[in-house]
Amino acid sequence: MRGRTTADTPTAAGVTRINVVSDVHGNVRDLARAKEGADALICLGDLVLFLDYADHSRGIFPELFGVENADRIVELRTARRFAEARELGRRLWSELGLDRDTAIESAVRKQYAELFAAFPAPTYATYGNVDIPALWPEYAREGTTVLDGERAVIGGRVFGFVGGGLHSPSRTPYEISEEEYAAKVEAIGEVDVLCSHIPPDVPELVYDTVARRFERGSRALLDAIRRTRPRYALFGHVHQPLAARMRIGATECVNVGHFASTGRPWTLQW
Repeated sequence: MRGRTTADTPTAAGVTRINVVSDVHGNVRDLARAKEGADALICLGDLVLFLDYADHSRGIFPELFGVENADRIVELRTARRFAEARELGRRLWSELGLDRDTAIESAVRKQYAELFAAFPAPTYATYGNVDIPALWPEYAREGTTVLDGERAVIGGRVFGFVGGGLHSPSRTPYEISEEEYAAKVEAIGEVDVLCSHIPPDVPELVYDTVARRFERGSRALLDAIRRTRPRYALFGHVHQPLAARMRIGATECVNVGHFASTGRPWTLQW
């Protein structure tokens, strides 16, 4: 099985520069200029902002339920009291009296309209675990290529894209089984640059030093890195990683950063 490969993207003669972002979480202003000085932009997902853990007044959750409830749910999730957090969520939705799926989709649509309009051309994007893939075709404009379990040739190098996350206690919108995720990794085959939202399953790469917990990483990604030896493996998802960069054999593994807070892309050039 082999994922679809898009045609090569022409770049300027000489050095090719690709800017890479992940975990945009509503940062429209910086996204609009994220390609400056580069030939293309790659986005590794998590466009939506449900709740800003640094500023609890921002995101869909506080807009619906207020900052005090946002403070409480962050406290519960940070303490890994996920059952209590889910119970609080159920109670708040019941008191609000709105259909949960309808209200969330409406808020996400508003964010997607702004975020996709900010994407420069060309942009290559894959989904994060908090994204809703079914909505992307309505908002992706000409110049934005969405890939998941697929490949693209950019500046003569092959990039493979694997979107989404694995099942977790957080139960975010785009979480899939390990088997489904592994099938997408297998579909892209050998690539020069392996792009995913979540990291390979390595403790130093999946541990968040502020949240003080291990996020879900992918064993299939780790196995593919060891087997196919891409030059780079790029990812996001872990906002404050214990290790932002490390080498696995011949592969340089890089967490490209929490774009929502830094506003700065990571640059790959050759």
